[in-house]
Formats: sequence, structure tokens, C-alpha cells
Amino acid sequence: MRKFYDQITHVAGSVVTVTATDVGYDELATIKTRRGTSLAQVIRLQGDQVSLQVFAGTQGVSTGDKVRFLGKPMQVPFSRNLLGRIFNGSGEPRDGRPALEDHLIETGGPSVNPMRRRLPDQMVRTGIPMIDIFNTLVVSQKLPIFSTAGEPYNELLARVGLQAEADVIILGGMGLRHDDYLTFRNTFESSGVLNRTIMFVHTAADPVVEALLVPDLALAVGEAFAMEGKRVLVLLTDMTAFSDALKEVAITMEQIPSNRGYPGDLYSQLARRYEKAVDFEGAGSVTVLAVTTMPGGDVTHPVPDNTGYITEGQFYLNNGRIEPFGSLSRLKQRVNGKTRDDHRAIMDGCIQLYAECRESREKRSMGFEMSPWDEKLLKYGDLFESQIMDLSVSIPLEEALDLCWDILARCFTPAETGIRRSIVEAHWPRPASRNTEADETADEGTEATVGS
Repeated sequence: MRKFYDQITHVAGSVVTVTATDVGYDELATIKTRRGTSLAQVIRLQGDQVSLQVFAGTQGVSTGDKVRFLGKPMQVPFSRNLLGRIFNGSGEPRDGRPALEDHLIETGGPSVNPMRRRLPDQMVRTGIPMIDIFNTLVVSQKLPIFSTAGEPYNELLARVGLQAEADVIILGGMGLRHDDYLTFRNTFESSGVLNRTIMFVHTAADPVVEALLVPDLALAVGEAFAMEGKRVLVLLTDMTAFSDALKEVAITMEQIPSNRGYPGDLYSQLARRYEKAVDFEGAGSVTVLAVTTMPGGDVTHPVPDNTGYITEGQFYLNNGRIEPFGSLSRLKQRVNGKTRDDHRAIMDGCIQLYAECRESREKRSMGFEMSPWDEKLLKYGDLFESQIMDLSVSIPLEEALDLCWDILARCFTPAETGIRRSIVEAHWPRPASRNTEADETADEGTEATVGS
């Protein structure tokens, strides 16, 4: 029987300090106040002084209240009954349905032993051309979406959740506005994927410290489903809100601040969550796609800066589009050679031509005379942005590759694309599909050498 402690020596922010012994790090506790019982977790041990993070905040907590340690860390129920459910940052039901209390598993455990991991070699199809073609998402990959406020990053996450090849989708929302939460819920519900979705949602109106629990809850459940052979996609938004919650607790505990006031262990805290991405040998997988907002668009901000060292690339969301320059999937080469023989050629050729288009746009903006080649590039850039880069475009990979070929054929001759001759001859659209003057010389151009 765990005994009560009533020697609370300090109350500040969401943290209380109590004199106690035989207590473990991350252990849960309850604080009995005149208003009821609050749940807390041990976040620092210093001799017999134990600091507790109170999830609901310390309002109403006094130094005479009683603290009871539960002898166990944070746990979350795990079963197929979780599917279709919505919970808050403490793991309590947000959907008005009964709480689940069976088959509890611990959260926040260590990452998987590298010996148990498979090398990533499978593509996650999302139906978004800028991901599937140019920065392919790979099973067990951890990728952040770097974005500024106001960009449609939550809409992008919802679309990926709807369209990605996954058995289980787990959303971890931190600091969400209520309308963003409703957007996720309504989108998944109306599209018929709520029955394979689990949502852990912390809104801006909830206690800030509950945001710290959301990634651990989502990833613990995801790992358990992966051990049963499921392909799990974990969507986290927003990891900057998670980091800000870490910062708030660190300031309350009077820790020596690091860069811009964030705690010195920010890198370790982020890595502890991202490294949960795994492809189990003989079982399922966990793939992590997480939003990281950049205050003021500053990529050197501590949160995106540390994130970039941990993850395997990043997507940059700018002006409502995934920016092709700067976005990177470091594992894409492991899968895009297995999709279709023209995948890599289209990936390289289209981006190279789009880079030249941007140079032509700069020339035009400065009043330089446009050459016929510049005009072709400008036309190509407009078509590429509207039909490929626009986030509303939703087509399978093979159709997206065919569409890229069609755009190239409407703007250039085969020799002008810079794509290897054998690939062009195999995939260049038939003359009936071409509708520009460039198409009239396409067959003649195919006979020429078009590059190495």
C-alpha cells in the first residue's frame, strides 16, 4: 500500500515539489485537493525533494495537500477497441464514450534495438505527386514538415492520413485550435477512415503540460500495433508546441536555459520520440510524419534546427505548396528505383527544368528580353505548378509520372528535356496527345542524342 506524503515545499507554475522517498523517475502520483484529485508525474529527483508535473495545473493545490505515488509510469490502454476513438492529452476519452482500462502498456519507453530493425525499402504511397515522385516517403521513415504559421500543414497531414497506404493512422495533436481538431475529426469521419484512426488531441484550451504526453501516447500505441504486424502511420502536429511545453516546464523548474530559453536536452527529447520510427523484422512498422512550425520562417530556430539533425530529410511547405528546393527525403533512393523505370529520370529532369524556369522568371521580373527557350520554360513552370505542385492534386504515382511526361511534351522536344534517350523513347506521349508547336518536332527530336 503506497503511503501519502503531505510535505509539499514548493508550488510554481504546473510543478509542485514534495519531500518523499522511494520514488522513481517518471512515476505517476495523485494529489488530493479540496477540488478533487489531480494526476501528476515525477520529472526530477534531487535527494528527498521530488518535483511533480501536474497535468491539470496547480490551481487549487496548497502545501497541505496529500500526494500519493502510484508506483508505475504513465500507461495507455491497448486493444483494437482504440480504433475510431478520440482521447485527450492525458489519455482520457474526448468522444464521450467509455474509458478503456484493460491491457495497459507503458509509454515513453526506449527506442527499438537496431538489431530488430529492417532496412527501409518500401514506399508509402500518399497520392500527392510532390511526395510520391520527388521526395518519396518510405516505410519506417521519420520526416518533419517545416512550415510557417498560416500554411495548410494540418490539411496536408489530414490528406496524407486519408490517402496513405497504412493499416492504422494515429494522430497526435498538440496545441491545436478547436477548429483544427474538428477538421481532422470531420475529415476522417466523412472519408470513412475513422474506423482505422486513433486520435490523441491536446487543444490550446487544455493544460499546456498535457502536450508533453501526446507523442508518447501516440507512439506507444503505434509500436504495439506494429508488433502485431500492422503498418502504422503516426501524424504529429505540432512539435514546436511540444517543445514550447518543455520550455515552460524547464523555466518553472529554474533550469539553466539553452538557446532562446529552450532546455539543454531539447535534442534528446525530440530524438527520443522520432527514433520510435521502425520497421520490425517479421512484424509491422511505424512511420512518423510530424509538423514543425518555424517562428518567423526561421529555419535556424532551435526546434527545426535540432529536428534536422535527427530526421531523414524534411518537407518545406511554402505558399501552399511543398517546395521542391530544400525538401529532401534521404531514403527515397532506396525505393524510387523499384517503382517504374522512368521515376528517377522524371524526378531529376522535371526539377532541373523548374529550376531553369525560376531563373527565367527572375530575368522577366528585371525586364530582360525573353528568348524562345525562356518562353518554353515559363510555360512549363506554370503547368508544373498547377498540375503537379498544387496540393489539391491527388493521383496515383503512375498517373503522376504520365502527367509529367505530358507536361514535358507540351512544352519541349525530347532533346530539350535532358532525359536519357532510352527512357524518352519508352515513355514519350504519342503524337495524338500533344497540342503545342513543340510537339510537331518531337518525333524528329527523338532521333537525336538527348543526353547521357
